[in-house]
Amino acid sequence: MSPNRSLTKKETKRLDPTSEKVMTSKSSGARKPRIALAIATAFGLGYLPKAPGTFGSLAGVLLAWILLKLWPHTSLWETPPSVVGLPIPFTVPALVATVSIALVGLWAADRASHYLGAKDPQIVVVDEVSGQLMALLFTFGSTERYVEGMTNFRDGFWWHGDPNWKYLVAGFILFRVFDIWKPFPARRAEFLPGGLGIMADDWVAGAYAALGLWLLRALRF
Repeated sequence: MSPNRSLTKKETKRLDPTSEKVMTSKSSGARKPRIALAIATAFGLGYLPKAPGTFGSLAGVLLAWILLKLWPHTSLWETPPSVVGLPIPFTVPALVATVSIALVGLWAADRASHYLGAKDPQIVVVDEVSGQLMALLFTFGSTERYVEGMTNFRDGFWWHGDPNWKYLVAGFILFRVFDIWKPFPARRAEFLPGGLGIMADDWVAGAYAALGLWLLRALRF
């Protein structure tokens, strides 16, 4: 390995567990970006010793489930009867959540990467959170096969029933497969500079996973 080439997550994982401390010591002169590191590691999930990326993806599944739970809908463009007093279709908060986490994650990943002195540190998992959220939020709706047993806020804060768990599981599996496989252009996206190179390949994986879920819907699984 060339001494000038930055470590990838997989390469960092194969090294001694203290390698993160070594990288940090190289940047000891810089002020520790605590907020950026907290976000980049999904508030500590990135420090888990095994499969931190998988746990980052699970955090994305949880965020998607919360939004689906709080914003009842049967299609992306349906306007719920009463949500925070405003007639806002589900696609609006879905876009806001996805774009916000993507932008904040981009900033945090860039700061963390520079501080740790690595191209794609293993502890940075906000990219998995962002990509997983993208895979799930825009693939529900249109029939009860995908969002089951719903009522609306007129019947209480929570609807009766949850987003179809099979599609949450399928979205999680699809995203992890594409995140590991890295089909075009995900592999090339890793070479983008700074935080963009960390985040972009997971956005590509999220887009592929979303297409996979839409295909499952079209085939009526």
